[in-house]
Amino acid sequence: MTTQNTWTNWSRSVETHPVRIEHPGSTADVQRIVAEAAAAGIKVKAVGASHSFTPIAATDGVLLRLDRMRRIVAHDSATGRVRVQAGISLHDLNPQLKAIGLALPNLGDVDPQSVAGAISTGTHGTGGKLFGISAAVVGVQLVTADGQVVDINEDHPWFGAARVTLGALGIVTEVTLQCVPAFLLHAREEPMPLADVLGRVDELVDDNDHFEFYWFPHTDKALTKRNNRVADGTERRPVSRFRHWLDDELLSNTVFEGLNRVVARKRSWIPRTNAFAASVLSAREYVDDSFNVFVSSRTVRFRESEFAMPRAALPSVLAELEAWFAAGHENISFPIEVRFTAADDVWLSTGHERDNCYVAVHQYWRSDHEAYFAAARDIFTAHEGRPHWGKLHTLDASYFATAYDRFDDFVAVRDDLDPKRTFGNHYLTQVLG
Repeated sequence: MTTQNTWTNWSRSVETHPVRIEHPGSTADVQRIVAEAAAAGIKVKAVGASHSFTPIAATDGVLLRLDRMRRIVAHDSATGRVRVQAGISLHDLNPQLKAIGLALPNLGDVDPQSVAGAISTGTHGTGGKLFGISAAVVGVQLVTADGQVVDINEDHPWFGAARVTLGALGIVTEVTLQCVPAFLLHAREEPMPLADVLGRVDELVDDNDHFEFYWFPHTDKALTKRNNRVADGTERRPVSRFRHWLDDELLSNTVFEGLNRVVARKRSWIPRTNAFAASVLSAREYVDDSFNVFVSSRTVRFRESEFAMPRAALPSVLAELEAWFAAGHENISFPIEVRFTAADDVWLSTGHERDNCYVAVHQYWRSDHEAYFAAARDIFTAHEGRPHWGKLHTLDASYFATAYDRFDDFVAVRDDLDPKRTFGNHYLTQVLG
């Protein structure tokens, strides 16, 4: 959100006051703005949908809102490659891809993010044999600190760094995505005891294209989601309007918001409200376009921290979280989300060269998250956790230098492209040194 020269992110966890806010409409506009700011010694940062929980896009210099850069520039149906302006949101892109018979192979569970923001922070979905969105990137156009345009493709020595940039290498202005033919997913959602989920987790991950689950703290209840591609010719059978309203709008958002407002003041009620919330979400199955299945409605505002860990660590991680709850430290109203991806080769991707489970903890935005997230961080880092770059954490460059084999290579590319730190801010100093 921006008001005059104030910028606030979606979760209301970050507020900054840029010297000015620009709305470029083209790569040439970005070149001009960056060159002018760099000549004046002013920092520059770009922001898409403001959906990162960290201050990764914060600046007291010039803030570039990419909301005018939202076109599909070119597409090739034969190869499935689509070039887009960096500010286009996933919400707008997905139906446009469908119209040309294409889709992204994987998505996260919300879609307001800009393409540039999603790839720059390593946004992912779930699927034991699949990858985050950045793995679909085959080309990145950057405006560098000297105002030059650099096109980085698969043959470029900086390609491994350019698919998750953290906004540290330059302003991403266009992205080329390797898409797949548009596809439908059969979704199966059902409650399951947590012990059963963990007892079958390898089967559930390996035997489904996409698997994830939500565990409700202070209960033994989980909601599982299995999404699988269907045979050609299968007809769409989307969720009925009434069921969508009941499950996705009323229960998951309106009622959940109301419960969180109450338990923010009456935290002793949380175990009972969690048991209630887990019990009212019943099983359902439907078939719909991939992006309609991947993406859920999220109107309740919250803060989030998410870490990637080796898949084998999951039972221990959840047991340690359960022990922390059982010790009476704090009652937590938000479900814990668990997802899975395969190893990739992107230098600063949380999936770099490792099959992962992802465990995300959330706290209602009106409640203090620090003690809970700190306890979760200690559990996650004890299991080689790598935090999502756009979600809350307190780790610094000394940690990441050991967590990522190509960390020093990424920093070296940054030194080449932005030696004066035109695109720097406090967050990048923290995580890159």
